[in-house]
Parts: sequence; structure tokens; C-alpha cells
Amino acid sequence: MKRFSSLFLVSLLSGAVTLGSYKLLFDDNGYFFKNKSLTTLAPNSYGRNVGFSAEATDFTEAADKTIHTVVHVKNVSRKNVSNPILEYFYGYRGDQLQEQVGTGSGVIISEDGYIVTNNHVIKDASEIEITLNNKKSYIAKVIGTDSKMDIALLKINADEKLPYTVFANSDSIKIGEWVLAVGNPYNLNSTVTAGIISAKARNLDTSGIQSFIQTDAAVNPGNSGGALVNTRGELIGINTMISSPTGSYTGYSFAIPSNITRKIIEDLMEFGNVQRGILGVEGGELNALAAKELGVPETQGFYINKVQQKSGAERAGLQKGDIIVKLDNQSIATFADLSGYINTKRPNDKVDVTYIRGGKNKVVAVILIKNEFFNTEIKGIELENIDATDKKRFHLENGVKIKSINNENLKQYEEELKGNIILSIDNVKIKDIESASKILNNKTESESIQMEMINKRGEIIRIII
Repeated sequence: MKRFSSLFLVSLLSGAVTLGSYKLLFDDNGYFFKNKSLTTLAPNSYGRNVGFSAEATDFTEAADKTIHTVVHVKNVSRKNVSNPILEYFYGYRGDQLQEQVGTGSGVIISEDGYIVTNNHVIKDASEIEITLNNKKSYIAKVIGTDSKMDIALLKINADEKLPYTVFANSDSIKIGEWVLAVGNPYNLNSTVTAGIISAKARNLDTSGIQSFIQTDAAVNPGNSGGALVNTRGELIGINTMISSPTGSYTGYSFAIPSNITRKIIEDLMEFGNVQRGILGVEGGELNALAAKELGVPETQGFYINKVQQKSGAERAGLQKGDIIVKLDNQSIATFADLSGYINTKRPNDKVDVTYIRGGKNKVVAVILIKNEFFNTEIKGIELENIDATDKKRFHLENGVKIKSINNENLKQYEEELKGNIILSIDNVKIKDIESASKILNNKTESESIQMEMINKRGEIIRIII
């Protein structure tokens, strides 16, 4: 009996020691939990939107805020179409009025009925019909468009105050952040898909915008012009395109950042057109290969290859070989970073440029100049962007004008070419100097260049130089 009591006492003491050790070392208030944990747990105050899966994130509030602000856009275009059979057999065209219908989405941005969508959604429209999420329909008026950035501003006169989406600062978004893509395709009411931001300032080598937000939220045809919002329901982008060999969503979609969209809208409302400011530099983004060829240690940033005469960059003292690494507080690693930030600015805006010269960081203030005054010389041809007068006279949206000829081989044709407006180079449509220089700078001296242009008499001519 004594022996049994001793064993029982030892067992009891062992259990007490084990339990006490566990409480001391591993319990909520224990030593290891407070001081030795290999992982850090975020406090509850971080909110419900932090998690490793969509199930851990609550999208309901953002979705409820947004679906009532996203509308269906119906584009009705009417055009005369000739009948070739009637023309061939009976000698007259027999034109028939044909109606075509396109659809997309739009986002209400004010309670009095201003709506933003993609320009390609309403292009060539004879009539635009807007259907709200509550099924009410209105005819919209086009306030202004920007074909380069693929943005259009519409207005409807509703009989009530409308719900609208507020803008967020798209510069502050982060890769990995949860977002919602909201569209109103095919008049099916608003649809919502979720995903994350997979890249910022994505350059898709388009002739217009070069700073997309990339997301894996599903966006299909009919969702163009819809909203990309954060988990608070604030607008961070306008969904505009997908990357797909089939024409349907296969993994990535792209949105125009809200900061660029907001600037375009404000310009259209205040000036009737988009006020573009430029820095006045030409060059390209750095990577390992470019850095090696240029003999510079930096592998990120924008390398200045040329500074435009009489530009803000020249007046501020920027030089060939300088590497731009920051504009104001925005880091610049790629060309898309630079163009995306400048596209949010206007002529005469001041931008603090941080650049590297001789291994040292320097900062200088640059006053942006108006894009229409931008000109450059490429292959001995001095070009400038067309102004509002040229656009109105020749019914154009894009093109570049030949200001002067310094190429000896073309000098004899100077009078005939000077003042002409180049529409395309090697069958690629030219929007501005940037798109023209991209093609011409890749041409060697021995390669021929085919140009389509409008001469001073308004005639379309084609030349090979």
C-alpha cells in the first residue's frame, strides 16, 4: 500500500510539472508565445479584408456600393451600305441603311449623370442608350472623348439623383491587393468578379496608354468600360481590355488607372479637350542588357537619350545620359512608370525630377510644356504634333506634321513635303510624335520607309523614301 501511495504521488507530481511547464511555455500568456514565436499574427484590428483566400475577404460591401453605379452602354450606329449586285447588274448603288449594335459598360461618377466608359465602346455611335441597374433607360450625350487613352465622358439627364463611384488614388495601389471588376454586359444587370492586382504600370506597347493596371479578375467582352474597385468600393481603374488569343478571358485583364481617367475627365469638362503635358525627353527604360550596352551600373530607371530643344527638361538642365529614377514621390523603374505619371499632369505643371548623373542623385524642378508644341527631328525630318486647327481642317484625330526637311536626299522635295500630315508609316497608323519616333528610330539608313500623308491641298498621297 505504501508503495502504491508513493507511485501515485510521483505520478501526480509529474502531471503537475508537465501541466505547469506547458502553461508557462506555450499558453497564450506563455514565454514562447510572447517572445519566441517563428510567425507574427496580425492583430484583429487589421480588419476583415486581410487574408490568404477570397473566402477570408468580405467583398459584399464593395460589391453593393458598386453594382448600382455601373451601367449598360448600348451603341447604335447607322450607316449606308451599298449593294454590289444591284450596282453591277442595274448600274445604281442601291444604298441601304444598316443598323449595327455594340454593347459595353460604364461607370456613373456624379449624382447628376456623368458617366465614364471606353472610347471604343461608343465609337461611331449614332445613338447611345444607357440602362441603369434598376432597368431605367436614358439617351446619353457625348461630352468628350480621348481616343489615345480610350476614355469617353457621357451625360444623361435622369429624373433622380444617381448613385456614383468615388475615385481612389491609383498610385497607392499595391500588387497582391484584392480588387473587384464590375461590369454590366448584355443588359444582364451588374456582374462582379474578384481577383488581385498582379502588376502595376504594365506596358502593352499600345500607341496610346502605356501604364495599365493588370489584374486576374475575370473581364469578358461587354465588360469594357466597367469599374475596377478596391475592397472599399472606390474606383481605381476603368476595365478596358483583355489579353487573350480567343477573344475571351483567359487569365489577365487590364484597366486604365483612375488617376489618368480622372485627369482626362476634368480636362474634357473644363477645356473640351485633353491637355497633355510632356517632359521633353526621349530614351528608354533600363534593364540588364541595356545597362551593359550603355555602360551604366543602374538596371532600373529611364535613360535619357535626347533632350527636346526649348522643353522644360532642357531649361532645367537635364542632359543625355541622365537616368530618371523618381518623379515627385513616384519611383520610376520603367517607361510605363514615367508615361503613366506624366499622363496625370497638364502643361505648366511642375514636376520634381530625381535623376542620376555621375553616380550621384540630383533633383531638379521641370515645368511641363504643351504636347502640341512638341517637335523632334528623326532621320532628317522635323516633325510636330498636329494642333486643333489641323484636326478641324482635315477632319483628323491623329497624325504628325512635317515642319521642315533637313535630310539631304529629300531636300529637293522640301516645298512639296513641308506642311504635310503623316497618317501612317509602313502601314502603321500614326497618332503622335511618340508613335512616329518608335517606328522611325528602329529603321536603318538603308531601309526604305513608306508613308501615307495628307498634303496641303487635302489630297492623300503615298511616298517611299
